[in-house]
Order: sequence, then C-alpha cells, then structure tokens
Amino acid sequence: MIRTLIASLARAAALPAAAQGPADQKIAATVKAETDRHIALLERLVNQNSGSLNLPGVTRVGEMVRAELEPLGFAVEWIDMKATGRAGHLIATHKGNGRGKRILLIGHLDTVFEAESPFQKFVRDGDRATGPGIGDDKGGVVVIIAALRAMQAAGTLKDADIKVVLTGDEERTGAPLDLARRDLIAAGKWADVALEYENLAREDGNDFGTVARRSSVNWTLTATGKTGHSSRVFSDVLGYGAAYELARILDEFRRALPEKNLTFNVGVMAAGTPATLADNNYQVSAGGKTNIVAAQAVARGDLRALTPEQEAKTRAAMQGIVAKHLPGTSAKLDFHEGYPPMSPTPGNRTLLDKLNAVNRALKLPLMGEMDPAARGAADSAFVAADVDTLAGLGVAGGGAHAEGEWIDLTSIPLQALRSAVFITRLSREQRR
Repeated sequence: MIRTLIASLARAAALPAAAQGPADQKIAATVKAETDRHIALLERLVNQNSGSLNLPGVTRVGEMVRAELEPLGFAVEWIDMKATGRAGHLIATHKGNGRGKRILLIGHLDTVFEAESPFQKFVRDGDRATGPGIGDDKGGVVVIIAALRAMQAAGTLKDADIKVVLTGDEERTGAPLDLARRDLIAAGKWADVALEYENLAREDGNDFGTVARRSSVNWTLTATGKTGHSSRVFSDVLGYGAAYELARILDEFRRALPEKNLTFNVGVMAAGTPATLADNNYQVSAGGKTNIVAAQAVARGDLRALTPEQEAKTRAAMQGIVAKHLPGTSAKLDFHEGYPPMSPTPGNRTLLDKLNAVNRALKLPLMGEMDPAARGAADSAFVAADVDTLAGLGVAGGGAHAEGEWIDLTSIPLQALRSAVFITRLSREQRR
C-alpha cells in the first residue's frame, strides 16, 4: 500500500539535490519509507480511548507518545492536571545548539469521544480511515512524530530547539483556565515560532494555511419578570414577563450586532415559571401554563470574534442591549472563560509565506489563507499573542466531533514532509 499512500510525494522524493538539498531528500525518503509505520501508530492511538474525561485513557495516550519522543532525544514531562479535573499535559523539550529559532509544536491528546461512545475503533478502507479523534487530533500528533523522525534521520534535528506541548483537555478544558493553560502559555513565551497541528484545511482539493482563528467564549443570559394571570400581561401591574424580555434581547442581538468574522449563537433556551439551568450548564428545564406570565427565562450561547478588539466591542454592545429592560423585567448577561482569538497578524502571514517557499522547493501546491470564519477555536490561540503562529498543520479529513470522523491517509506523509522541511528551515534562522 505504500505506493498508493505516498503518490503525492513521488515528485518531491525524486527531486535532484540542486532543487532540494541532501537533507530534504533524506527527509522525503524517510517519510516515504515510514508511512506504514505511522499509520500503524495512528491506529494504536485511535484505539485507545482518550475522551477528555477519561483521565486514565488520556494518560495512556501520553505514555504512547512519550515512547516515540524520548528515543529522539526529547526530555519528556507529564504535567499532572487533576487539580483542574483533567488528566494532564505532555511537554517534550529538545535542546539544540541554542542559536536558531525556538519552535513550539502544539497538539492535543484528548478527543470528544468519551468511553461510553459507541464510536471507538480505527477502521481503514484504502486510503481513507475513520476513528474517534483520528484527525482531531491524533492524526496531527502522528504528523509531528513523523516529521521529527525524518529530521533525525536527515541530521537536522540535533541542532534544533523544539518544544512539543500536547494538552490533555483541548476538547473540554479544565478549570480554572489560568491553571489549565499555564504551561502552554509559558511555552509560547519561550518560543520564537509556534506551529499547531489540528486538521489541515482542505477545500475542493486545495490545501490552505491557517493564520487566524476566532475566539470562543460562552455566555449565559437570565431574565426575570413579574408573574401572574396572563390577562394582565403588558400592563403597568405585571409588565412584559421574562419570556418577552429574553426574546427582545436575543432579537436585538440578531439585528444590531452582525459583522464580518463575528458570530453569537444561541445554543439552548427556556422560559416559564420556573425556568432553570442545570449545574452542567447545557440542560434547561421549564414549567408553566399558557395563562401564566413567565417569571424566569434563561439562554446559553457562544461568542466568536477574530480580534480582542472585536470581542471587547461586542461584549460591551451586548451588555448595552441587555440593560434596556422591558417594563416589569430585569436581565443579566454573564461571560465565561474561553479561548481567545488568534488574530491574522503580519508575523503569522510571514510564516505562511515561508511554508509556501517550502512548497515551491518540494514542487507541492501553494497554500492560500483559510477563511477564519470556517475554523473553530484551538489551543494555538493561547500563545498567538506572544509568538508568530501558524495553525492547521495536521492531517486532511472531515467529520470532526461526529461519529464517522475520517482522514485521508495520504495526508500523513504529505504533511510530515512539509513540516520536517519547514521546521528544519525555521530552526536554522537566527534568533533575534
């Protein structure tokens, strides 16, 4: 099956030394030779359940990755995170010559599929495979390992200063957030460049680079009103009730706030006498009768923005809308901890330019910028304020977070080749 899986690499591996250089040729040859090895590794990782709340499972996946990185000369630490309700993070550090740029590689060990999910196994059908977390993000982890192994074979790893941070709670972040992301943020401050290995953006057969991701912050809206017989609704005695106050606010959000790269979804809502939000923050319940004015209403949703300024402006506008209460009602809007935005900075775009220089050298297609509105939030956002960051360097596939999640297996060697040459070049750039 190797010939089928690495067809996209054939030209790159055959390029003359003048076009690639001996190191690039060795990288390409190693990626090609080890394709089946890395598919087998992916199968083992996928078949070990590591839902965010399966703490032993996440830990076992961390141990499997440790066994891959330590032989490459990485010092591997396991950062226990049980204080946040999660298993922990794997941090692996490779000390080079200290002269080149420090490179941070970001991925995660956990998946959205918990132990009780019926979707549990790696299944292969030719060049396509399905499995829980196969692309998000176990395929990305395998790309990291494959790239580093190719660099070692080519002799370009020994001088490179690299840190790998694989979080164990990307899909369901532990709390408090400042503790859960403390070590990742510290790694971002250490680094000169950050590369994130979530799914590759591919549309209509074209690969794209991710220079920006939007934020993801949850909010809770609660409204209260005077309750009584429905015959007196809208009157000076009862006012409008909680249901109308909630509807007013949400409708004004819809009419007044939309702009490019901004969304504010309502995920769940209820109104009645009473209406309550469960402690798990995603289930609501309500009771009441048609002839009773609703006393309570509640809604939960998220806010996604491209820049800190856009998010701050939108939060203030939402609070202003909430404050315009209908007669006889009150309301409160609370924002919760979440993912910051990864803004499209000049430094991020320069990284994509450098990756496209690698694509040119390897005779691979150039990659345009992915529309940030088409991507979710990710851990790269926690370091993007401190370091130039490029995201979406993992495998190509689809169906993330759903049963039937799949990847194109030929994207493993493709992305490993791109990354190994890219990291090699970055590691040879002088630090400022």
